[in-house]
Amino acid sequence: MSSSAHQPCCGLKSRYSYSPLSSWRLSASSWNWNRFPPKEWRKLLPLVSAAASSPSPISNAQTKERLKLKQLFKEAYERCCTSPMDGVSFTLEDFHAALADYDFVSELGTKVKGTVFCTNANGALVDTVKGTAYLPTQEACILKIKHVEEAGIYPGLEEEFIIIAEQEDGDGLILSLRSVQYGLAWERCRQLQAEDIVIKGKVVGATKGGVVVLVEGLRGFVPFSQISAKSTAEELLNKELRLKFVEVDEELSRLILSNSKAIVSQAELRIGSVVTGTVQILKPYGAFIDIGGINGLLHVSQISQNHILDIATVLQPGDVLKVMILSYDQNKGRVSLSTKKLEPTPGDMIHNPKLVFEKADEMAQTFRQRIAQAEAMARAGLLGCQPESG
Repeated sequence: MSSSAHQPCCGLKSRYSYSPLSSWRLSASSWNWNRFPPKEWRKLLPLVSAAASSPSPISNAQTKERLKLKQLFKEAYERCCTSPMDGVSFTLEDFHAALADYDFVSELGTKVKGTVFCTNANGALVDTVKGTAYLPTQEACILKIKHVEEAGIYPGLEEEFIIIAEQEDGDGLILSLRSVQYGLAWERCRQLQAEDIVIKGKVVGATKGGVVVLVEGLRGFVPFSQISAKSTAEELLNKELRLKFVEVDEELSRLILSNSKAIVSQAELRIGSVVTGTVQILKPYGAFIDIGGINGLLHVSQISQNHILDIATVLQPGDVLKVMILSYDQNKGRVSLSTKKLEPTPGDMIHNPKLVFEKADEMAQTFRQRIAQAEAMARAGLLGCQPESG
């Protein structure tokens, strides 16, 4: 019997889950005596009742201190709700003024002022309001350099930079001066184009249709049709050309220039004047003549008063001859030439070119006189059309 009486007690662990005594509810009224029928559990009642009715071990002094702190917190909370700035010397206006003095925005593409305090072969360290930033060598100048000092960057230099990235570890920014100079270079090119200024550009490469020149730190393109001297790309490499801007488009990164336009604009060309030139290239429609660095076109119809079927029967590359300036377009850089106007008699350029060159100045003078007479008659005709004034 004794062993069977203790069997339910032995099976408690498998049938019921329970927590330590300290985590149970210490309430005799809520104790489920039907759930725990064994007599042994009834022996725990005095202990549970004693734990539930035992007085708090906190002393009266500690209770007073806690009540005092509670009152202080309550008063502080009320002050925060009613007058949060009462007694504070740093006002809200002072806070906004401090924010205005410092720019804490680190968006990419924004400008920031800084002072260089260290340089090496890889770049430079810059002190900014956003902290220490890094300027790589390739971002220090619009031109290719090996050291930042080649671009005039030394410790103590104060400059405005553009934020282009954050360092991989997130501790600092990466700056660029190249981006700043890039924008200024395009602005400079637009200004030079507007003022129609002649500049110089160095040939640094070649393509199928022209040469690549370096202008204001930017790469521009000069078509072969816009180069006055008929030279190959290899002959022009590393040489400087006088240039004028034809197209400046920053959005498309398109920079087109003309050498012929620059040459013609600087030359003192007068219609009817005689110059000496050298035949450069023959084409079915005419011959290109080099007249002191300017490339002019002697059209097949302007070679002789007689019809010419094949230019090669009259001219050859390298021939030196006298030509008269028939017209020139300063904007397009084109010069039109003529030997027909210098012929004493029709066909002399074909049969006796030596005579044409000997009489060139004389025939040019006659041509200019005829032009002057025609202009005078035109002016007189215009004056005759004007109404009489009182």
